[in-house]
Amino acid sequence: MTEIIDDPMRFGVGARVTAAVMTDRYADVISKALQTTDPGGLVVQIGDVSSYVGGSEPELLRYLTDLAAAIASTGEHASLTIQLSRGCPGEVVCDLPGGAGPRPVDVPEGRQTGLYAAAEWSLYPLADEVRAGTVPDHMRDIYAAIDLAKENGTFRGSEHFVTRLEGDLGAVLATAVAGWVLVGSSVQHVTSHLTVSVNSPSHR
Repeated sequence: MTEIIDDPMRFGVGARVTAAVMTDRYADVISKALQTTDPGGLVVQIGDVSSYVGGSEPELLRYLTDLAAAIASTGEHASLTIQLSRGCPGEVVCDLPGGAGPRPVDVPEGRQTGLYAAAEWSLYPLADEVRAGTVPDHMRDIYAAIDLAKENGTFRGSEHFVTRLEGDLGAVLATAVAGWVLVGSSVQHVTSHLTVSVNSPSHR
């Protein structure tokens, strides 16, 4: 019988985040955003290349939205690179028994921030095993996530290796997290990569 794992940390649910702010006061902007963003029940480890955030999908979305909004609200041109991962059998904190199924989770809802963002998004289902009558088809899952972006109005087009998203910062982040979670309902190990741009001069 397949074991269902409820603990997001045991299942390796988390993100790595890197922020780049195009101003000579970038350290102050990033430091203040990190200090004022409530980690809640998440594990947050600040690094010199990227920061690790581990915990449940809804809390991850909340944290990423708050952090990105704190940076974007300064008016400075900035970009955030976000890598999401869940169900990795090689994750440092992961302790998955063989053949573990996906951890059941509802698709988290985002919030409107009033801040515009453009992003490039990629999604990677990393397992094609036959399980519970599911026929392996990673492109089917990717297209379903893209359809979600079309439905919520953040989809702007397909480009080389990425899908372009635009709209409210909160909606853009919610789209990426929702697609990642949806694919995770049928694929144990799934990652997603998102580069978000805020306050770019080209947005004007």
